[in-house]
Amino acid sequence: MEYTAEETSVQYLFPNGSEIFSLVVFASIVNEGYVNLGSERLHCVFNRNADACNYGVFVGLVGLLACSFFFMLDYKFSSISSVKDRKKAIMLEIGFSGAWTFLFFVGFCFLANQWSETTADELPLNQGADAARAAIAFSFFSIITWAGLTVRAVQKYLLGTDMTLFTTEHMDGGAPTQPYPSNSPVGVTAEASETYQSPPFTESNAAPTYQVPIY
Repeated sequence: MEYTAEETSVQYLFPNGSEIFSLVVFASIVNEGYVNLGSERLHCVFNRNADACNYGVFVGLVGLLACSFFFMLDYKFSSISSVKDRKKAIMLEIGFSGAWTFLFFVGFCFLANQWSETTADELPLNQGADAARAAIAFSFFSIITWAGLTVRAVQKYLLGTDMTLFTTEHMDGGAPTQPYPSNSPVGVTAEASETYQSPPFTESNAAPTYQVPIY
């Protein structure tokens, strides 16, 4: 199935959103998610819980890379000739998108909980507060966009079961079969073409007339 320019722009709306949101979550924690309390060791801004920062970095980074991968997969999808490979690609997209929807939901709850327990006595909240709020907010937005990716992948799979994606048309290049041209002249009906015409110079069955010569 070939995608038009309009369909392609709608198709890549969710992947671009997920990629941006994953980048914000990852970059916010890496750049400003750690604070220095006067020692060589940096502490995670989320209640000094290093697991919270590590989880946010992992989910954001892998989500960013996965968005780039699925973007290229969608772009090359129409050139995949094998029906089995098409099914595998869509099943992979369904599984990963569903898993990352759940992981971002867990990340949103985890980061929000740890941030709510963070007090000014433990950490200077003026350092990294904006980054923490950004990571929490865009984790929530990522839930929506990854859920949209999951729904879109399921719709593609359902279309495939209706033989609109997984057809053998891609096996032969999608060239439509055309009927053989007719040898009959244009405007001549089948009835007229089947009319039998006797060829010239045929012998007649009638007995020839004999005239007696007169002497």
